[in-house]
Amino acid sequence: MSTTKVGLLGFGTIGTGVVRNFQRNASIMQQRLGHNIQLVKIADLDLETDRGVQLPPGVLTADVEDVISDPDIDIVIELIGGYEPAKKFILKAIENGKHIVTANKALMAVHGEEIITAANKNDVSVMFEAAVGGGIPIISAIKENLCSNEFSAILGILNGTCNFILTKMTEEGSDFAPVLKEAQELGYAEADPTFDIEGVDTAHKIALLSALCFGTTVDFDHVYTEGISNITSVDIQFAEQMGYKIKLLAIGKNHGNQIEVRVHPTMIPGSYQLAGINGVFNAVRLNGDFVGPTLLYGSGAGMDATASAVMGDVMAISRDQASGATSRVPIMGYRADQIKSLPIKAMSEIVSHYYLRFTTIEKPGVLAKIAGCLGKYNISIQSMIQPEGDSVDSVSIVLMTHSAKEGDVSSALKEIASLDIISQPTCLIRVEHDLD
Repeated sequence: MSTTKVGLLGFGTIGTGVVRNFQRNASIMQQRLGHNIQLVKIADLDLETDRGVQLPPGVLTADVEDVISDPDIDIVIELIGGYEPAKKFILKAIENGKHIVTANKALMAVHGEEIITAANKNDVSVMFEAAVGGGIPIISAIKENLCSNEFSAILGILNGTCNFILTKMTEEGSDFAPVLKEAQELGYAEADPTFDIEGVDTAHKIALLSALCFGTTVDFDHVYTEGISNITSVDIQFAEQMGYKIKLLAIGKNHGNQIEVRVHPTMIPGSYQLAGINGVFNAVRLNGDFVGPTLLYGSGAGMDATASAVMGDVMAISRDQASGATSRVPIMGYRADQIKSLPIKAMSEIVSHYYLRFTTIEKPGVLAKIAGCLGKYNISIQSMIQPEGDSVDSVSIVLMTHSAKEGDVSSALKEIASLDIISQPTCLIRVEHDLD
């Protein structure tokens, strides 16, 4: 019986999960493949920490060359994370004829084009299911199961840390800072949570998904990214009064000659399925012209869920090898010569509904002044909440607008901010009604 030999770079949490999967389900994988998969080398700088799994002698090494330059190894799994040295190791492994499986969304979002070009040149595969959505098989769904569809939109809740924080703030009326601290204590947030709470992790993921859905390259520097650190319990309460939930939403939309790719806190109607995705769970909503709206939901991170995605990719490559197909499915779902270069629509041109919360002094005529400025820029008011004054001197005015262009809204808010009636910066949250 033939054997596919695998090497692993990185023996942290996910690497440990991969080893557990290898050891626990080896017979299942063999039954499904008709041949063996063997983990022969693991490279990591830490050779002493007990990961709770037993390895045969000689498997663990501190020398990465024992993996990426071993002529017997067919597939290299990269679980180091970050840009370097992961990129250098992957490129060398590709040069040495190794197929690559990675969970590195940051690397693939920023340097994926270089890696894919090298892989195509060397006739090897690169697979990265674990880079987006943990155990949710969203990438294989786009590339294979739903590949006859033209996708108009993809929206996702793609970061469990942010979703946990927003869920707790919504359910308990808590403020951001104490919930972030709780997320860190529970292990859902890193000691430095910046990539998560400022939306960077989510932006990496939607950049990859948009490229896959729309058959284009995505320049990560042009992906608008806004996190949740400025969301308050006050705005969550007002959103609920209006029938909405606030989620950190990843949005990709196809307009034919250009695309939208953006990440920001978003109000969505409470009746929508995405609004009900709570805690650390992730979900992705695709809209294809034949399949219609499709929601995939599950564990977006964690040792076992991510290891499951990694091993699914390993098995897919192993199947291709056994059948003599170097890469049955193109790395990005489209043939390399069919991938377009579509511009990303500027945020100033985005059309959305908007939630606006103004904090003003208590004075007659305040609402008229605000409404006048909005009307000057063709922004009409859909609904309004004006609660009792927050203090003796100030009052909140909460507005929901009809569809408006972001550039017009920005111009109006700049003019309103210059008025002597505004006592604090205005809060703006975009609203998505049309999820198609």
